[in-house]
Amino acid sequence: MPSLSPTMTQGNIAKWRKKEGGPVAPGDVLCEIETDKATLEMEAMDEGFLAKILCGDGSKDIPVGQAIAIVVDSEEEVPQFKDYKADKAVSSSPPKEKSAPKEEASKPSPTPSPPKPSSPSQSEPPNLGTESTIADAGDRVFASPLARKIAAEKNVPLSSLKGTGPNGRIVKADVEEFLASGAKAPSQRPLERPLPSLDFTDIPNTQIRRITAQRLLFSKQTIPHYYLTVDTRVDNLLALRTKLNNLQEASGGKRISINDFVLKAAAMALKKVPECNSSWTDEYIRQYHNVNISVAVQTDFGLLVPVVQNADKKGLAAIAEDVKLLAEKAKKNSLKPADYEGGTFTVSNLGGPFGVKQFCAIINPPQACILAVGTTEKRVISDSEGGFTTATYMSSTLSCDHRVVDGAIGARWLGAFKSYIEDPITLIL
Repeated sequence: MPSLSPTMTQGNIAKWRKKEGGPVAPGDVLCEIETDKATLEMEAMDEGFLAKILCGDGSKDIPVGQAIAIVVDSEEEVPQFKDYKADKAVSSSPPKEKSAPKEEASKPSPTPSPPKPSSPSQSEPPNLGTESTIADAGDRVFASPLARKIAAEKNVPLSSLKGTGPNGRIVKADVEEFLASGAKAPSQRPLERPLPSLDFTDIPNTQIRRITAQRLLFSKQTIPHYYLTVDTRVDNLLALRTKLNNLQEASGGKRISINDFVLKAAAMALKKVPECNSSWTDEYIRQYHNVNISVAVQTDFGLLVPVVQNADKKGLAAIAEDVKLLAEKAKKNSLKPADYEGGTFTVSNLGGPFGVKQFCAIINPPQACILAVGTTEKRVISDSEGGFTTATYMSSTLSCDHRVVDGAIGARWLGAFKSYIEDPITLIL
């Protein structure tokens, strides 16, 4: 199993393109491997014959470096591996339950030795009433067999009693005194009503979705998030977009979206406030000179974040071309490592496609910031003459890693972003 991305530790076999016994040549696609980022093709490095496939279609969680197939030099060697099985090969069939417990059950169990007062039991869970219990502090509670029997019948937890016997042992008199004092033992748990039968479908998690879940959980648990929201007036941007799209249509170019303006404005703001274009380490804060904007794209395979490289140096038309190409590749699950590696800042837009007014996004580590963009909406505002007019606004929320970006720095970045959005002609100068 090859390492096809810097964060890849294991992979799944989606599909084998070559069959056992067939010839392979350098550059031939052997199989499709599902990594933590995308489904990629594994190419043959040498000429030979595919003697044995050790991990078939659908094999999951194969560690990097584990053998998944055997390639030999000559066709005559292929039959030698017909019945070959590798101990560490992963089967494509669902794993069977281990039979070790059954084997152990078939062996005669040794006679249990009586418990030693000096060492608490490590193998049996605490059982209130019928067994000696382990207190919260880890101290074992000792009781005589008769005291345990009475406590079990009366549903008295031994941990609530103080023993008066030798070495603090709980004896029959301690249990009887507890009952005579009128103290109430905890009532037995009432029988739970059975839940109604639920109709459901279990949907297996793809490798991409599992890795995304792990990274998002890691982000929320280890990164101190804080959030800043700003409203930007976008009437000038919408007017400029209309003019530019007329020119694009006349020249056969791609239409420019509001999100393309957002990406360009975010990139330019990062040049003004480079502290937000950084990553945290325990020894130092790494500030990037490249401005590579990751764009969140929802697909049937999960959430992917392809990267627009050097967005600060590209025009709006070039950004529009890149975004549309990357989005198409993401939805086909055909992104290459170069398409999703190296991002320094992320933009997630739920406004345009879904009409979400405002939301807070989770930081994409090791980045320090992510911008969540909401939809545009008309608002009634007062004009300079004391009357009222309408204006179009858009809400954007910046999530920051407080270890890297202080509140004032995040506010400076949002101020720069707001100025570019409200005066978009500066984006094309």
